[in-house]
Amino acid sequence: MTLPDKRYTATDYELLKREEVFSGFFKMVRLTLRHKLFSGGWSKPIARELFERGHCVGVLLYDPVNQLVGLAEQFRIGALEQTGSPWLFEVVAGMVEAGESLEEVARREVQEEAGIKDIQLVPICDYWVSPGGTSERMHLYCALTDLVDSAGVFGLDHESEDIQLHVLPENQAFEWLDQGVCDNAATTICLMWLRMNHDSLPR
Repeated sequence: MTLPDKRYTATDYELLKREEVFSGFFKMVRLTLRHKLFSGGWSKPIARELFERGHCVGVLLYDPVNQLVGLAEQFRIGALEQTGSPWLFEVVAGMVEAGESLEEVARREVQEEAGIKDIQLVPICDYWVSPGGTSERMHLYCALTDLVDSAGVFGLDHESEDIQLHVLPENQAFEWLDQGVCDNAATTICLMWLRMNHDSLPR
């Protein structure tokens, strides 16, 4: 299927003003801009707050020989209102720092959050997390590795990380996916991808 050509490009908007409205653990800016309209002409000036989080790498740990999946459980401030618990099951993930390649971030985070050094990275996909309000883009990988006896508690003290790595059979991980246990976008996408591709991965 041929993808449609986009009518407009990055040259078809005008940034009128940029203000930093908050800078703490994260940053928030207010942008005032206008852009071309599908009906012709230009929009009126639009003011929007933008959450500048940066880009992120997520890594699904998978042992193709023993058919095991590794998931990180940790407390998440954004899930405080979730019925049950704000501790979520997730893929290993971390922010891209200046000068780092995506694969360097993936390897760093796997070592910090799972204590694993020997991995083979397989790209999954990348996507805008929520482009209506944040500039964050997520880059997903599958890390092929030996997960036998890998469960434990990991994370960096200076980053207030307290991470429990769970190692479970892939079929159980797929059941968790279907039951809504892994209810965050990166983990859902990774597990759906694994269910479609696990038979073709090198062992």
